[in-house]
Amino acid sequence: MKKILIVDDEPSIVKGLKFALEQEGYEVDSCGDGQEAVDKILNQDNAYDLVILDVMLPSKSGLEVCQEVRVTSEVPIVMLTAKGEDMDKILGLEYGAYDYITKPFNILEVKARVKNILRITAVKEPEHRQKIEINGITINTGNRGVTVQGKAVNLTVKEFDLLYLFMCNPGEVHNRNELLEAVWGSDYLGDLRTVDVHIRRLREKIEPDPANPIYIMTKWGVGYFFVQPIS
Repeated sequence: MKKILIVDDEPSIVKGLKFALEQEGYEVDSCGDGQEAVDKILNQDNAYDLVILDVMLPSKSGLEVCQEVRVTSEVPIVMLTAKGEDMDKILGLEYGAYDYITKPFNILEVKARVKNILRITAVKEPEHRQKIEINGITINTGNRGVTVQGKAVNLTVKEFDLLYLFMCNPGEVHNRNELLEAVWGSDYLGDLRTVDVHIRRLREKIEPDPANPIYIMTKWGVGYFFVQPIS
């Protein structure tokens, strides 16, 4: 049974979400405080499969929770944002959120997104090469480890999947729609900004100078590609 944590300080929202998700067969836990959310998520005994996280919370904001959790956990996080708060959506993606839902929301949309995210983030045995090395970057699919010029780099699930896709196809340009479908799945309900945000965050972790990348390049008006191996 999949386990979901709802983090919101509005009892009516928690009650509605909890009822709807339990009707779908999920085990649902909840809390209404930012620090409590961090403690629950990082407690290995809980092992949540998904977190629905409100931006506005006591103690710590949802953005702070997301940022802190991402240091050690890759649990999918869906941010709840107020209508029109585009900056919260962008920052949520920057801090490692998987997706966002705008309040007020349709409970059917929430259930559809939850089902889709849990499906495409399910752990699967890799059916691809164990190790790839190009121009000083090494990626290992066995332990999902990455090193850049011999130094270990910590990537989130989607950052790793993007880098793997790029390094399997050096020199091949991928547009945002292709990347969204390949990494997030054809049923993903988010928008194309998700790709740009993750590319930016990936560059910040692997590029010597993210403003002048040497690994993940932009083909203006087309998409992104990984540099060809140096012969």
